[in-house]
Amino acid sequence: MAILSDVATEVLIPIAAIIGIGFSIAQWVLVARVKLAPSQPGASRSKDGYGDSLIEEEEGLNDHNVVAKCAEIQNAIAEGATSFLFTEYQYVGVFMSIFAVVIFLFLGSVEGFSTKTHPCTYSKDKECKPALFNALFSTVSFLLGAITSVVSGFLGMKIATYANARTTLEARKGVGKAFITAFRSGAVMGFLLASNGLLVLYIAINLFKMYYGDDWEGLFESITGYGLGGSSMALFGRVGGGIYTKAADVGAGLVGKVERNIPEDDPRNPAVIADNVGDNVGDIAGMGSDLFGSYAESSCAALVVASISSFGINHDFTGMCYPLLVSSMGIIVCLITTLFATDFFEIKAVKEIEPSLKKQLIISTALMTVGIALVSWLALPYKFTIFNFGEQKEVTNWGLFLCVSIGLWAGLIIGYVTEYYTSNAYSPVQDVADACRTGAATNVIFGLALGYKSVIIPIFAIALGIYVSFTIAAMYGIAVAALGMLSTIATGLSIDAYGPISDNAGGIAEMAGMSHRIRERTDALDAAGNTTAAIGKGFAIGSAALVSLALFGAFVSRAGVKVVDVLSPKVIIGLIVGAMLPYWFSAMTMKSVGSAALKMVEEVRRQFNTIPGLMEGTGKPDYANCVKISTDASIKQMIPPGALVMLTPLIVGTLFGVQTLSGVLAGALVSGVQVAISASNTGGAWDNAKKYIEAGASEHARSLGPKGSDCHKAAVIGDTIGDPLKDTSGPSLNILIKLMAVESLVFAPFFATHGGILFKLF
Repeated sequence: MAILSDVATEVLIPIAAIIGIGFSIAQWVLVARVKLAPSQPGASRSKDGYGDSLIEEEEGLNDHNVVAKCAEIQNAIAEGATSFLFTEYQYVGVFMSIFAVVIFLFLGSVEGFSTKTHPCTYSKDKECKPALFNALFSTVSFLLGAITSVVSGFLGMKIATYANARTTLEARKGVGKAFITAFRSGAVMGFLLASNGLLVLYIAINLFKMYYGDDWEGLFESITGYGLGGSSMALFGRVGGGIYTKAADVGAGLVGKVERNIPEDDPRNPAVIADNVGDNVGDIAGMGSDLFGSYAESSCAALVVASISSFGINHDFTGMCYPLLVSSMGIIVCLITTLFATDFFEIKAVKEIEPSLKKQLIISTALMTVGIALVSWLALPYKFTIFNFGEQKEVTNWGLFLCVSIGLWAGLIIGYVTEYYTSNAYSPVQDVADACRTGAATNVIFGLALGYKSVIIPIFAIALGIYVSFTIAAMYGIAVAALGMLSTIATGLSIDAYGPISDNAGGIAEMAGMSHRIRERTDALDAAGNTTAAIGKGFAIGSAALVSLALFGAFVSRAGVKVVDVLSPKVIIGLIVGAMLPYWFSAMTMKSVGSAALKMVEEVRRQFNTIPGLMEGTGKPDYANCVKISTDASIKQMIPPGALVMLTPLIVGTLFGVQTLSGVLAGALVSGVQVAISASNTGGAWDNAKKYIEAGASEHARSLGPKGSDCHKAAVIGDTIGDPLKDTSGPSLNILIKLMAVESLVFAPFFATHGGILFKLF
């Protein structure tokens, strides 16, 4: 028996989620204390640091105009982001409704829409609830996951657009104040998303339990719809947001920086507002939905396997909720970790920013290891059995602790390897920058080589994690390893969201015509955010590999596949086609960015050529038209890649059956992870090679610069090529491999009963 009682479990999980929500509200209140209104002359300085002396006052600039301009720019960015997301959600809402009907019809038809109980899949001596009600509850949990994902992304965007100008204004008082504002804003999103995801899932389980009673097999099978809903919304958020942000970025960069030789975020550039809107809809809303999807799926994969293990068979609620208890502990650990950045240690210099963000990852990982040990000791009996492809495998609580810890530390390793290959503090990126001496071609060659090479260590880390966790606790071990990697999601998201907020803050400083010293401070915040964003992408891809493998195991078990034989023609055709899918998907997303960017470049050129006085700063650019081009292009272009991912499992499972579908899932997983890591790291390296030349912080960097030199122009071209790789195709691929696996699991009863029509005919 576990030490922790069922009643204690039922109380602790929602309390942890509520503490997380409360903490995010507290951070929001602190950010809101930075006022977007000019300070009154002669107003007294407060003791809390919210009224320290300003650079503008030292330099005698007009404070009133600067603040008003910042507020105006912030409103333009917020309006653009909100209107895009509303448009996107209208399209996604239609899809959600249609797909909900598909889930109900497919799963209901398994037993011919019967309302009678039937023998359980795994325990034939027990009666399980009717298939019709399983279909109904799966549909409800799909809609719950989808709505939670949409709300998570939208709230994240709202917080980011609320905080960007406030970060700019705080930069007038020093880099430490600006850092705390940006980081606290990120923490609002991180804790809100982690806590909401946990709370909604926990409430859904308890509500569903009122109908299912002792039928835990049916209960947790229907809960898998939650993961499917979360990830399907994330796919459209990531792809749509990614196309939007990169179309604007490429258009602004190519015409502004390369052709017109004006600085980044210059207010004369017509695409500058669209570019800043893109940071919020792609890097914030899209990323928030993506990580929520990963969290929901890893929880669902673990719960499905646990429900047919001794926890489910013996109705051990505390053991069953082990994945949720790990996530609850994660929220508390991340809360303590956040205080290290915002309250315990104050940042006084630019060089302290990046180490402070990296310490967040190390502190949260170290504390979480202790937290996992505590949860494993309290919530699990010493010995129990885990379902392992038809057999029950005996596992100890310390074995499970090891599985979760391996996922947690593998995530950190992947994060740091990603940082090594994408930060301009290390030789790989410096070599890419050096290659710009001989033009854009050598820059591109070096960047591609770096991306391919950066795959090696993460893949070994994932492989080791898979082997150890599977050996200890079969597929459940892999599912909780994925959960381990995502257990510090609140901190990871805080750091991730901090990057785009700082980027926007720099853009607002440039557009508001603030002093170059403020721009230097926001650039320093942004540079640190770029590196940590790359670490976040590494985490997301690593966890996606483990999550999709765990979901694959659950699918194979549920579909009644005894063995996936690679030598079988049904499987081998699936493997080859599955391995091709990430390339097809990447081709679609890259081409979408290219065609949207083409329209943007033409529009920006047109405005520069036709609006009188635009280059001189006397004419006003038409920002709204560029925002409209990005919105229209991304909404139209996100549908084909989304349809490819959503329809593939349905078509393959229905026409070719579960064996071929197993091959497709395995092939997509193996090739998707490699393509995602190399694409993200190549793009990140090109971006930071350009920033390395621009900053000119070392003798070597100064020999390559300055801005506007041939060397810098070659770096800008590399960065422009890398934009869709690191912000559209790369991050979207991890959703492709997870989403296909969770969709296959949800539809597994249908595929097992009615799938393989073509093979039955011929």
